[in-house]
Amino acid sequence: MSAQYKLVRCNINGRDVEKMVDVRASLTDMLRNEYHLTSTKKGCEVGECGACTVLIDGETFNSCIYLAIWAEGKHIVTLEGLMGPDGQLSDIQQAFMDEAAIQCGFCTPGFLLTAAEILDMDRLFSDDELRKLLSGHLCRCTGYENIFRAVKKTMYRRQGLDPEL
Repeated sequence: MSAQYKLVRCNINGRDVEKMVDVRASLTDMLRNEYHLTSTKKGCEVGECGACTVLIDGETFNSCIYLAIWAEGKHIVTLEGLMGPDGQLSDIQQAFMDEAAIQCGFCTPGFLLTAAEILDMDRLFSDDELRKLLSGHLCRCTGYENIFRAVKKTMYRRQGLDPEL
């Protein structure tokens, strides 16, 4: 039995693209194999660990359980798309560096994209709300507190408040 292919047109990190993809391929596979966007990690491949998190039309999704063909007409952002046009880090990426919220780095792209979605909501969340919003990721290096602190400080800065916790 031969694979079926379908043309998928979408926008990835601000660039309009089109590619023939196997109808069975995940968005993770398309991003990694066709576009070499390796910040999208392959972790559990069942939507549990968050390593493959991407933004689709501004909302986080586990790309390992999202078919590539569903990306038709969508705007997708990977970690590579968070950087500025000259390669400068976004405020949340810098906060991860400042707070030592990066250890092995495997979970970092997913956490950063979830943090971007949270911060784009443009509101102040309580600690409990923030922890719940960040809960869809597994960090094997136990960096949760530093990650939480980086997101909270960035949230406070964006609200014009004192980020010192």
